[in-house]
Amino acid sequence: MSEITRDQVDALLKTIEERYVGTDLLATNFVKDVDIKSDTVFIHIEQGYPSGAYREELAAEVKTVLEADAAISKAEVTVDQKVSAHTVQKSLKRIEGIKNIVAVASGKGGVGKSTTSVNIALALAADGASVGMLDADIYGPSQPRMLGLSGQPESTDGKTLEPMVNYDIKTMSIGFLVEEDTPMIWRGPMVTQALEQLLNDTNWGDLDYLIVDLPPGTGDTQLTLSQKIPVSGAVIVTTPQDIALLDARKGLKMFEKVEVPVLGVVENMSIHICSECGHAEHIFGEGGGKRMADEADVDYLGALPLDISICELADAGTPTVVSQPDSKNTELYKDISRTMAARLAVKGKDYSTKFPNIVIQNT
Repeated sequence: MSEITRDQVDALLKTIEERYVGTDLLATNFVKDVDIKSDTVFIHIEQGYPSGAYREELAAEVKTVLEADAAISKAEVTVDQKVSAHTVQKSLKRIEGIKNIVAVASGKGGVGKSTTSVNIALALAADGASVGMLDADIYGPSQPRMLGLSGQPESTDGKTLEPMVNYDIKTMSIGFLVEEDTPMIWRGPMVTQALEQLLNDTNWGDLDYLIVDLPPGTGDTQLTLSQKIPVSGAVIVTTPQDIALLDARKGLKMFEKVEVPVLGVVENMSIHICSECGHAEHIFGEGGGKRMADEADVDYLGALPLDISICELADAGTPTVVSQPDSKNTELYKDISRTMAARLAVKGKDYSTKFPNIVIQNT
């Protein structure tokens, strides 16, 4: 039996598609080590995003493909995950401890952006990431209710705030600091200052991802986020309806102009399935989010149904991903969160912390 070579192993790895990155496994640069000992191959794969149960699926697939080759009698495959910090706007530096800030935006209200944000955050956490949630909607904060949180955050030093925590998500929102029915009658500068304080004066600790639930539109809050907050990427949430797509395109263009990469588009309320008869109907139109993603040359992250349970569970403070972990809807949210994180994983990494500071001293 002839000895297996590295080129032969690489050729086999090229036949395997990494599901969430969308390229062959070798092209992802996730293969960190290949060790060949006689007719046994040892493979170490390190995915750059939280992939949950897919890690075991990928390991099994790689093992099957390798062992199907007559020259390989045994393949030992390990798959780990490691989230890296990725590049942000050129004029900004990352916030210490937070590897990636991801903004979730929509052009208009009522498209389910906040519900999508919280379930994406919970899906990332369920797959093994450390996750925070910043509710940036000063006028209409909804994350405290959706995450089942109440009360006020503590401050141990009188200067900074401790995030509120539920379902392993560290959360900060103006909703913790005011009564739920108190209107925020503030002008733009006060809103932007509040947003900066909520971000910078919270003890987030170490996070793989901080999800920022933005208010709808392209106003002061979005401008502050793009100019003063180091963002690794953005996700656009829309419905298939033409009027929603019209505004969503504006949000997408805004991020492009301020050099924040758009990781993809999520089409919410894509299809309604009658709970009585099972009839499927595209109430708001069909395929608009996919067409928008194709036109803008960005990734289409997936579609979510118009399902009353998603709304009811979020209102009750028990979102779908935590209350129905084995449901079809949770599977959809996990596919979206993994695809989003995988798209970020193959973008440029931030190496600024790797370079030493040069200190000049008189001797």
